[in-house]
Amino acid sequence: MSETNHSPPPDPADGVNSAINTSPADHKRRSWHWIAWPGVVLLACLAAALFWQRHAARQSQPPRTPPPIPVVVALAEKGDIGVYVTGLGTVTPLNTITVTTRVDGQLMAVKYKEGEKVRQGDPLVEIDPRPFQVALEQAEAQLVKDQAALQNAQIDLKRYEELITKNAVSQQILQTQRATVAQAEATVKNDQATIAGAKLNLTYCHITAPISGRIGLRLVDPGNFVSAAAATPLLVITQTQPISIIFTIPEQALASVRAPLRAGKTLAVDAIDRNGQQILAKGQLTTLDNQIDQTTGTLRLRATVSNTDDALFPNQFVNARMLVQDKRGVTLIPNAAVQRNAQATFVYVVNPDQSVAIRNVKLGTVDDERSEVVMGIRPNELVVTQGVDRLQAGSRVVATRPDNEDTRRRDLEKSGAVATGGKAGRAPTGTRP
Repeated sequence: MSETNHSPPPDPADGVNSAINTSPADHKRRSWHWIAWPGVVLLACLAAALFWQRHAARQSQPPRTPPPIPVVVALAEKGDIGVYVTGLGTVTPLNTITVTTRVDGQLMAVKYKEGEKVRQGDPLVEIDPRPFQVALEQAEAQLVKDQAALQNAQIDLKRYEELITKNAVSQQILQTQRATVAQAEATVKNDQATIAGAKLNLTYCHITAPISGRIGLRLVDPGNFVSAAAATPLLVITQTQPISIIFTIPEQALASVRAPLRAGKTLAVDAIDRNGQQILAKGQLTTLDNQIDQTTGTLRLRATVSNTDDALFPNQFVNARMLVQDKRGVTLIPNAAVQRNAQATFVYVVNPDQSVAIRNVKLGTVDDERSEVVMGIRPNELVVTQGVDRLQAGSRVVATRPDNEDTRRRDLEKSGAVATGGKAGRAPTGTRP
C-alpha cells in the first residue's frame, strides 16, 4: 500500500510575519514603479506619432530632380570631306647611280664630302692620268709617222698614174701602189681612233657627277688602286629632288583610282609619317603598275614629290594617302560624337529644352577628325562629344563648347537650344559662360 505525502497547510502567521518584516524602502520603490510605467508608455506613443508624421510628410513631397549633367557639344555642319585611299609606301629615288671607274689606276683625290649634294657635272674623284697621257702622246706620234707614209704613197700613186698614160709602167705596179695608199689611209684612221681612245681614258680619270643628287658614304679612300673589273663602286648618288613614293593599295580600291584617271584628273598624294600625325610632303600620282601581286592582292603605285625641303629620305617608310574623291556640301560631325553598340551607331542630340535624345545615324566617309552623316542628323543640330558615359534618353544637360563665347552662342542659337534676341555678352540658359 503506497504512502501519500501531504504538505501541511500554510500558516497564516507566516504572511503576517512577512508583511510585518517588509521595510519602508520596499514600499517606496514599488510606488515609483507604478508611477513611471505610464510615462514610458506615453513617451513611446509620442515618438511613434512623430515618426509616422514625418514619414507621411516625406511621402507626400515630390521626388527631387537630378542636377543637369555637364557635357561638351559640337555643331553638325555642312562642309567638304575627301575620300582617300591609303597604303604603306617607301620613298624611292627616281634615279640611283652607282659610280665606278672605267679605267685602271691609282685614286689620287676625292673632291666631294660625304652626304653633300652635288650637281650634274661637279668633279668627284681623280684617277692618276699620267699613264693615259703617255699613251696619248704615243698615239699622236704614231699618227704623224703614218700620215707621212700616206703622203709619200699618194705622191708615188700620182706619178704612176701619169706614167701609165705613156706606157712607162705596168698596170700591176699601178694597182699595187693604189693598195699601198689605201693601207696607209687605214693606218692613219686607226691612229686617229687610238688618239680618241687615249683622250677618252684621260676623261675617265676625271670622274664627274652624272646626275644631281646626294652622295652617300665614301667607299674607296684616296691612294687605293681601282680597277674597272672590280665590283666595289667608288660612290653612290641618289636623286632626291624630285623623289618618288612607291606604295601599295588593295585590289578592291583599284576601281576607285582608275575612274578619276580615265576622266583625266590628277590625283593628289600625301606622304604622312609613320604615326599618321604629320604630312611630310605632297605630290601627285604618276603611274600604276601593270599587274596585281597575287600573293598579297595589292597593286603598286608611284607618286612623285618635289621634296624641295628634303622632308623625305630614300628608303624611308611613309603612309601614302591618295585623294580619289572630294565630297562637297555634306553633313559633318566630330568623330567623338559617334557612339556604337552591338545593334546600331548613334549620337546624343541636345534638344532645345536642354534634354538629350538618342538618334541612330548612318555614316559615310570618315577621316581623322570628322564623319559624314548620310542619315539621322541635320545641319545646325548639337551633338554631344564629351560626357556621354552618364547620359540616357531624356537626361538634362549643361551644354558647352570648347571655343569662344560668340561661336558657342551662335551655334546654340542655330540649333534652337536657346532663344535668339538675348542680351549681348550673356550666356544662354543651360550653358557655361
